[in-house]
Amino acid sequence: MGKQARAIADLSLKDLMKDLNKAYCDEWLAFYLYWYMAQTVSGRNYEGIKGALEKLAKEEFEHATELADLITKLGDVPVANPMELEKGANAPYLIPPKNTADINRIIRIVAEAEAGAIEVYSKLAKKTFGKDTVTYQLVSHILSEEVDHEEMFENLLER
Repeated sequence: MGKQARAIADLSLKDLMKDLNKAYCDEWLAFYLYWYMAQTVSGRNYEGIKGALEKLAKEEFEHATELADLITKLGDVPVANPMELEKGANAPYLIPPKNTADINRIIRIVAEAEAGAIEVYSKLAKKTFGKDTVTYQLVSHILSEEVDHEEMFENLLER
């Protein structure tokens, strides 16, 4: 964003950067968690869960990329040190189950992570609505995908 675009944003860019960086950290943790569980899942009928986790990991990586791009355009830089990701996130890293065949536990972990993401992006959407259209559009887009993710895994639990 250029100087004028930043000037017309009707909110504290410093606070917004902090919130966006926290969301960025969340996305990296989600990406790694889903990627890791996709690599290690086992047991009966694990292929479907593996595929769903791989798809989710890819989308979480895309969210991190989109957030990094926005943070940079707003004049800041995203968290650079991977050791700072959990510290900078909105929630702690969820530990995958030791039993890699516990599909129900994996699904619950994903549903919990997605519920947290929905809360984060909902707050960001409310914060930026009518004040920063560019950020609002991005967080609304990510929010809609997180809602889809949560629903997909909640539906798997019901089966």
